[in-house]
Amino acid sequence: MTKEIIENDPYKSAGVDIDAGNTLVDKIKKSVAVSHNKNVLDNIGGFAGMYELDKDIANPVLVACTDGVGTKVSLAQQYNDLSGIGQDLVAMCVNDLIVCGAKPLFFLDYYASSKLNVNEAATVVKSISDACIESDCALLGGETAEMPGHYIDDNFDLAGFSVGCVSKDKIIKNDNVMCGNVLIGIESSGPHSNGFSLIRKIIKESKLTEEEKTKIAKKCLKPTLLYPRLIMELISNYKINSLSHITGGGLTENLPRSITNDLCVEIDTSSWEMPDIFKWLKENGKISDNDMYRIFNCGIGMVLFVNEDEVLDISSRIKELEMNSFVIGTVKNKKEESSVIFV
Repeated sequence: MTKEIIENDPYKSAGVDIDAGNTLVDKIKKSVAVSHNKNVLDNIGGFAGMYELDKDIANPVLVACTDGVGTKVSLAQQYNDLSGIGQDLVAMCVNDLIVCGAKPLFFLDYYASSKLNVNEAATVVKSISDACIESDCALLGGETAEMPGHYIDDNFDLAGFSVGCVSKDKIIKNDNVMCGNVLIGIESSGPHSNGFSLIRKIIKESKLTEEEKTKIAKKCLKPTLLYPRLIMELISNYKINSLSHITGGGLTENLPRSITNDLCVEIDTSSWEMPDIFKWLKENGKISDNDMYRIFNCGIGMVLFVNEDEVLDISSRIKELEMNSFVIGTVKNKKEESSVIFV
């Protein structure tokens, strides 16, 4: 490309830098490629990624989901910590996939900004790739879009798309749950990627010093835990009747999705201690108990519905895999309108 064309680039004058996009592609090639496995048939740079299904999967059913990280991106930018935001994006998708028993296969990302910051974008993609590796799936491709005038200043947004696979006869359905089943809650790392519009408001309106606000923000920015390896191990060796990813809507909104309408769950709120970051948010945001359980995960990121006689074995295995879990409740026959009862 000649110097004259570069200096008179009409697209760049409109706010879109094609060269920056090409620089990013070159910068992330290695990060993307390292997540690929034998099933990936195409390399970065093509029009589409290709993935070959394993032939030993009987009656394969593809499972797909999409998600984002909400305004956690804004907090991460404000406090200059983008190191975990890619993991958040992957986790929000693959943690949904595994609820039905599907193994994550591949992931795609969408990164949109007002003006592409190559180093920021590369940091995010590296985090995405690392999380894909930890979730045993491939970062198959993605899209980077500069949208001047649509996004303001240095703002950017993320979306993720994940596809998994499960044998048709091994799909985990909520009609497997019965009265008397026990709920095992698996720890979260913090708010994960939900409730951040409220979190940002509480931090902003608090009377803390800037240094103290930074400490709180850093705790809230801990990356969302990735559950695929743990859950794949458990469903391969134990009878897991149902699962619930405690995402937006907290325990109150997500647990009912994992049981049938004739059942309810009784949650013993004394069975685990709410982590300090949630206590701080509750106190400083003047949030009621009911609202806390409806907005945040409150320290529980994933819930298993299991038979009572397997609780000890499953809990022990979770501990061996270096995660904490708690027996948080039981399934009961529904006698009133509420599907979740906190005691």
